[in-house]
Amino acid sequence: MSLMRVKEYFKKYGIQDRILEFDKSSATVMDAAKAIGCDECLIAKTLSFFIADKPILIVTAGNMKIDNRKFKDTFNCKAKMIPSDIVEEYVGHAVGGVCPFAVNENVKVYLDESLKNYDYVYPACGSSNSAIKLTISELKKYSNCIGFVDVCKKIDN
Repeated sequence: MSLMRVKEYFKKYGIQDRILEFDKSSATVMDAAKAIGCDECLIAKTLSFFIADKPILIVTAGNMKIDNRKFKDTFNCKAKMIPSDIVEEYVGHAVGGVCPFAVNENVKVYLDESLKNYDYVYPACGSSNSAIKLTISELKKYSNCIGFVDVCKKIDN
């Protein structure tokens, strides 16, 4: 189970007890915000893509979406999401619980600049009913990210 994998991963940092588990789904940004009781922008959603057939993750604020032009300018290719039925195989977590922690060895993690607008965010923890509150510097540290990229734009409401 992915949640157990993340708990085990966080043990080495002594923060496994900070994981929040909910009785209801937190699989979508809207569901997670309701379960936590926060604004959707504070949900750190993790999106999975292929670049040259290699998986990457981009963590972004919940009120943002991928800007195809920015993505192509940054990664020199078109944004190609990993099909939902094979995300777990490539990343290590299933859709609804994808997070940047305890991922498969070959997965590169990037954080979107949009996260810098907040003091803290809530990324998932490997299941469709979990999250953890992290500062942006903690997210950077625990995700072992390559760095920040600017590949998103605000969702039009």
